[in-house]
Amino acid sequence: YICWKVTTIQLRYHAVVKTNKTSSRLLCTATQQKNGPRSEEEVEKPEQSAAEKGLIEEKTQLEEQLKDMTDKYKRALADTENLRTRSQKMIEDAKLYGIQGFCKDLLEVADILEKATESVPKEEVTTQNPHLKNLYDGLVMTEVQIQKVFIKHGLVKLNPDGQKFDPYEHEALFHAPVEGKEPGTVAVVTKVGYKLHGRTLRPALVGVAKAP
Repeated sequence: YICWKVTTIQLRYHAVVKTNKTSSRLLCTATQQKNGPRSEEEVEKPEQSAAEKGLIEEKTQLEEQLKDMTDKYKRALADTENLRTRSQKMIEDAKLYGIQGFCKDLLEVADILEKATESVPKEEVTTQNPHLKNLYDGLVMTEVQIQKVFIKHGLVKLNPDGQKFDPYEHEALFHAPVEGKEPGTVAVVTKVGYKLHGRTLRPALVGVAKAP
C-alpha cells in the first residue's frame, strides 16, 4: 500500500511540477512582453509552489514508513525462519530420543541376562550336562539378539574398562590405587553404561585408578 502511495505521490508531484513549469513559462513570456527580457537564470528558477512542498514532505514521510516496514518485514522473516529451524530440531530430537524411557526399562532386562550368563560356571557347560548347556546357549543367544536390537535403534553399550575416565559417560563409585592401571583410567566396571544416538542414557558405574 505504501509503495503504491509513494508512486501516486511521485506522479502527482511530476504533474504539479509540469503544470508549474508550463505556468512559469507562460508567466515569464507575459512578463517579458510587458517588462522586457529576463536572464536565463531567472527563467530557469521558478519558485517552488506550496503544492510541490507538500507533496515532497508527504513523499519523504511515506518513504521513511516504507523503509521502517521493510525492516520489520525482514526481521519477521528472520524470526519465522529461526522458529521453523527450532521446531524442526525439536521434532528430530523427539524422533530420536522419544524412546529413551522405554530403552531404560529394557536395560534392566539386558543387565539380568548378562548377570545370568556370567553366573554360570563355564566348566559346567558341557555335553555331559545338556540341560544347563541348552539353557546357557539360549541365554547367550537372547543377550546377543537384544544387543542387535539396541544397536539397530541407536543404543550402544559402554564398557570403558581401561579407558580414561570421562565424567560425561562414567560415574565414579570409588578411587583407589590399582596395580598395572594408569591413574585416571577406569580400573573396574561395576555396571556397563549405554548411549542413545550419541547421548549418554545411563553412565557406566566404575572404579577409577589413582596414584599410590
